[in-house]
Amino acid sequence: MMNVALQDRNVYEDFDPRTDTLYFKVGSHDLVSFHGKNYNIKRRLSPEERKRLTSDTAFFRLEANCYVNAGKITHMEEDALCFGDSTKRIPCSKRQQQMILNLLASAPH
Repeated sequence: MMNVALQDRNVYEDFDPRTDTLYFKVGSHDLVSFHGKNYNIKRRLSPEERKRLTSDTAFFRLEANCYVNAGKITHMEEDALCFGDSTKRIPCSKRQQQMILNLLASAPH
């Protein structure tokens, strides 16, 4: 049991938003909520950290405060983005889906 707790602790302390996050939401008071496959983590970021994160090309701005990791999207449904076999889904318009497809098509492989 202790080993599992330590593994979970490492996920929460050592996660990399670019590789581990499906999407994140920027809240008030510099609080950012990261959503991964099996977790949600809230962290307070400095204005510089937040700016660096929101300008990262790995993330697509879906709404004013919501950014999705375009590389983690596995498929798109009628009105949502889906992330692998995870139950994590996020609503997304057809227009935004087309913008994401264009972004992915132009990204270097």
